[in-house]
Amino acid sequence: MHEYMSKPRVWGLSCPGFPEEVSRARRWTRDILRGSPLAEDAELIVSELSANAILHTASGREYGSFHLAVAVSAQVVAVSVTDDGGTGTAPKVQHQDHDAEHGRGLGMVSAIAHRVVVHDSDQGHTVTAELYAEELRGGHPC
Repeated sequence: MHEYMSKPRVWGLSCPGFPEEVSRARRWTRDILRGSPLAEDAELIVSELSANAILHTASGREYGSFHLAVAVSAQVVAVSVTDDGGTGTAPKVQHQDHDAEHGRGLGMVSAIAHRVVVHDSDQGHTVTAELYAEELRGGHPC
């Protein structure tokens, strides 16, 4: 990622709904964000959101898929995962106890990201997580 980027850049990837595609999405994100201090957080978020799409929506069914977008500007890295829907409700943060084995993924994404937005449509759900550069959070650039 170039520090002095003047325009946002957006990349997209469509993946079949197989569990092994989660690691592919993660590697793809890492390659795009190579050198960015936000890369590790973005990778973790992509991993969680992709896994959720496969586990909890029609994306994980036969012929299912999920779609990933990474948008990068000097101030923000935004990662979005769109699933194939097939559930009656949109994804939401659930407060689970520390021993729970499921249901904590979106809560973890919310804790890492500076902003999380869920869009619901007839075709599925899109979860977008935004990570802000230091200067946007009120800090001073190095």
